[in-house]
Amino acid sequence: MAKRNIEAEPLKYGYIEERPVELVERKGIGHPDSICDGISEAVSRALSQMYKDRFGRILHHNTDETHVIGGEAEPAFGGGKVIAPATVVLVGRATTKVDGQVLPYEEVTIRAAKEYLKGIVSHVDVQKDLKFECRLGQGSVDLRGVFAGDGILANDTSFGCGFAPLSETENLVLQTEKFLTTQYKHKVRALGEDVKVMGCRRDDTITLTIAAALVGKELKDKNEYENVREDIRLKVLDNASKIAKRKVVVHVNTGDDVKRGVYYLTVTGLSMENGDDGSTGRGNRANGLITPYRPMSLEAASGKNPVNHVGKIYNVLANQISADIVKEAGGNVKEVHTRILSQIGKPVDQPQIATLSILTAEGVSQASVQKNAEAVADAWLAKAHTVPELMLAQKFTTF
Repeated sequence: MAKRNIEAEPLKYGYIEERPVELVERKGIGHPDSICDGISEAVSRALSQMYKDRFGRILHHNTDETHVIGGEAEPAFGGGKVIAPATVVLVGRATTKVDGQVLPYEEVTIRAAKEYLKGIVSHVDVQKDLKFECRLGQGSVDLRGVFAGDGILANDTSFGCGFAPLSETENLVLQTEKFLTTQYKHKVRALGEDVKVMGCRRDDTITLTIAAALVGKELKDKNEYENVREDIRLKVLDNASKIAKRKVVVHVNTGDDVKRGVYYLTVTGLSMENGDDGSTGRGNRANGLITPYRPMSLEAASGKNPVNHVGKIYNVLANQISADIVKEAGGNVKEVHTRILSQIGKPVDQPQIATLSILTAEGVSQASVQKNAEAVADAWLAKAHTVPELMLAQKFTTF
């Protein structure tokens, strides 16, 4: 096999932890964009499994264009109601016929979307509060022609990128959203799933601004609302003390205006109930964060087929490669940025180039870590064919 085009170089700009300012965002699982990401992935997994069950392999599909069209609701303390349901529109491509056999792709995809939502939301009647439309582009394919040939060929000329390790601020933002939408919401039902966390670090102070949708029927009045809002702030501060060494300041629902009676109150715990729209790929990157101070790709990784769509594969692998280089270096490497570029029609495991930008620890030479770093990247690229099964097993995140 030809030698892969992997190139390591010194990381030229300053270490992320030593830069004076850092901005990090995490859109929680109930944010409209994250809902679209999650549904796109769930639909891709469902189609992949259907294809495997029927034909022994994953057939062509891309479900990375899911959209949410916001509905209309009237939230109120002690109640509220949904007036017009939000609409989930499944958009993309799927193999709908094989050798003349029509496949039940609409049933499979809509069921997958509903089941995904049932698994993450607590205050939504999926049958009543939401509408679903399947607009997947139809196509017929000869089974013998699907992903045929010598190896898996890239479907696009595109790049993926990733980095490691997460900075203290990045990790704090990620873990704060997970804390709220897993642990906290199960104890305080007034918290919905639509939570967004924005982190701003200035020198050694990290400020977290949290937008947390609260559920009207779980709150009897504004006083109870304000008590929950303050409890969220205090619990986040306590959780942050276990994660960050820097000073942390927390603000919750800064858009509230008590004098005017304006609160972030919802019926369903989701902002999409009242006109907030969403689209796949407009939110978190494949590592679960939005990080303007780090390398990012604009690819919508969620929903792309996991076999030959480099927009998914390379973004996932770039993060994994970066993490493993840091791990294996045992303290000799402080930061790694990985970028991988494909050429359409060329083998996925033979990218046009893979670059590794490495910041070594003080006193450690680039030469001493370069060979091992390139070997880590080479090993993961050689295993690119394992990505589909790993994605089906949900071993990698895409949002």
